[in-house]
This record gives sequence, C-alpha cells and structure tokens, in this order.
Amino acid sequence: MKMSFVIPCYGSEETLEGVVSEIKAVVSKRSDLKYEIIMVSDHSPDNVYQVIERMCWEDPMHLRGLELARNFGQHSALMAGYASSDGDVVFSLDDDGQAPVESMLTLLDEMEQKSIDVVFGCYPRKKHSFFRNLGSTVNDFMLRWLLGKPKSLRITSFFVMRRFVVDAMLKYGGAFPYIAGLIFRVTRNIANVEVQHRERAKGVSGYTWRKLLSLWLNGFTAFSVKPLQLATFVGFATSTAGFAFGVWTVMRKLFIAPEMPIGYSSLMSVILFLGGIVMIILGLIGEYVGRIYISINQSPQYVIRRTTEEK
Repeated sequence: MKMSFVIPCYGSEETLEGVVSEIKAVVSKRSDLKYEIIMVSDHSPDNVYQVIERMCWEDPMHLRGLELARNFGQHSALMAGYASSDGDVVFSLDDDGQAPVESMLTLLDEMEQKSIDVVFGCYPRKKHSFFRNLGSTVNDFMLRWLLGKPKSLRITSFFVMRRFVVDAMLKYGGAFPYIAGLIFRVTRNIANVEVQHRERAKGVSGYTWRKLLSLWLNGFTAFSVKPLQLATFVGFATSTAGFAFGVWTVMRKLFIAPEMPIGYSSLMSVILFLGGIVMIILGLIGEYVGRIYISINQSPQYVIRRTTEEK
C-alpha cells in the first residue's frame, strides 16, 4: 500500500521539517507501506518553500514540493496536493505540528479493519485559541445544517481518505473548494478516531477573521441552497409580522387610543429593520450570483508557480 501525505504550508518554516521527520519515523515502523509527502506552499510570506526545496533535494524519492502563484487558501492548496498525489490512501494534516502524527497508523487501521472510506482524527480537547475554536464551532454547525453531518461526527484537518474519494473530489472544478463539503458529496461512510491534540510549538495560526468568513461563505454557498430557502422564510415571516403590526396599529388608533400620536421613532425602527432584512437577503443572493459568475469565467482553484521536480 502506498500512502500520500498532503501538507498545505503557510508560515511554517520553523515547524514543517519536524512534521516531515515525524511522518518518516512513523512510516518506517511498517515495512509494508510505501509513502510520498507532498508539501504545498500557499504563497507563504516566509521561507517555507526554500525549506521544502532543501528537504526534497535531500530525499527526492519520497518528498515533493509545490508553490502556488498566490495565496489561494488552505482548501485550494489541499486540492493542488491531491491532484499531485497517487497513493492508495491520502492523509491530510497541518504544517504546525499540532496533529498527532504518531496516531496516523491508528487512523489507517480503523479504515482497513472496518472498511471506512474517510477517517477523521478527533480531539477530546482542542489546543487552539478561542478564535480558532469559535471558528470550528461555527463550521460544525454549518456542516450539520447544510450537509446533514451527524452531530456525533467531528471534522478536523487531520484525516485519511481512500483513493476513490480523492479522485471524485478532484472532478470538482469550482473556484471555491470546500474539503468537508466535497467529502460529504462523495460518501457518508465516515468515522472518527480519538487522538490527542498538541500545543502549538511555534508561530500563530494563519487564519484571520477574513479568511474564516471566506471559508464559511464557501461552505454556505457551494453545496446547498438552504441559505436561500432560509432567506425566503425570513422574508415571508418579516412581511407577515409587518402586516400584522400595521393592522394592529390601525385598530388601536380607531378603537383603543384615538388620541395616540403617529410615532416617528417606531416608524423609522420598522423601516430600518425591514431595510436591513432586505439588504441581507440581497447580499446573500448576490453572493450566489457572484460565485456563479466567477465559476462561469473559469477562475482557477489554484495556479502552480513552480515545483521541486522542475529542477
């Protein structure tokens, strides 16, 4: 069996080499396993690609590196790595050293013994910042609501997939890939294995509020029309409430309190509330239309600037 390890890299020149060394040490315990490690620099601002080049020069048989032309995001970097892989199973893990690499054979054994298609390592306690944990909570809710993910299933960035899952994911040509959504489009034969999350040794997360928001929008708009259905419901409910309030105001003026003055403040509140609802719904529709427009124009998921195999 051949295993492919895909590692998206951003700001990890001080941690990546340790992750690669750990993978090699764990794989060496099983003589029946072949492997390759594909590292994708997502236009990292540090010298991580130079680190990748050096490691690939030292071990060209097992290591390969890619550099993207600009920062396309973690999920696009993963798709670039998947497209370059040829293993029977494909592992995904982060470059920060927090994933318990020593547990990867446990994930593989779970997959083989129970004929599972995708196995995610899940953490009883994540050692991320509050900001990252909040993002994970929102992401989990989104997956349950939009894609029907079981509540008990935990989605993380440390997982292994069978080859046919990867091949099916690579058929997606949209400009905004969302890995969990692509996996759920292919299979629901997914399991968890509990592993221990490590503390981050160096550096900080590359995810900002802007990047997390972009990721959530990808998930919301790429694989479900439920947000549009929700917008329709909100619009109907708001219209009903507005009509009921108007009837109540007229009835009160005629029969209960004829001396009641016409309220400028309440009128403005209603107008601003309804206007806000309308703008949110229009923004949501615009997000869908904008992404359709970008996809029609064949905006790429990623562009590879160079690879270590070119030398």
